[in-house]
Amino acid sequence: MRVAVGSDHRGFDLKSRIIDRLHSLGHEATDLGPETNTSVDYPDFAVQVADAVASKKVDRGVLICGTGMGMCIAANKIRGIRATACHDEVTAEMSRRHNDANVLCLSAELLGEQLVDRMIEIWMGTEFEGGRHARRLEKISSFEKNQPK
Repeated sequence: MRVAVGSDHRGFDLKSRIIDRLHSLGHEATDLGPETNTSVDYPDFAVQVADAVASKKVDRGVLICGTGMGMCIAANKIRGIRATACHDEVTAEMSRRHNDANVLCLSAELLGEQLVDRMIEIWMGTEFEGGRHARRLEKISSFEKNQPK
């Protein structure tokens, strides 16, 4: 699977670890920045990753900032993005199984390394259940389409 990965300065170090983890799981990971841990604005990188997912250049995205929440808010402004800020194995699994999340947002400061590794593994390996959940996602897509540009 093709995955775009981005962070802000607070998530910079964890970004490299996540890219390595994705590679070890057999995925193609693209680093969309930043290139250093110098202070940056997280929305700039959230939008780059979200655009790559929305335009189907990649299959999924992973974003990392201090809490994961700012990246999540910014990424969800892009039409077609279902970004979720996950904080444990259950939220990682359910975001895929029930919500077909296409962008995973993680905290660089609140999660341990082993937990992040496990969350990446679960999130990448969990399929969308469909069924009643697909109907609900169609409603969300309908709301998006009816929003003025």
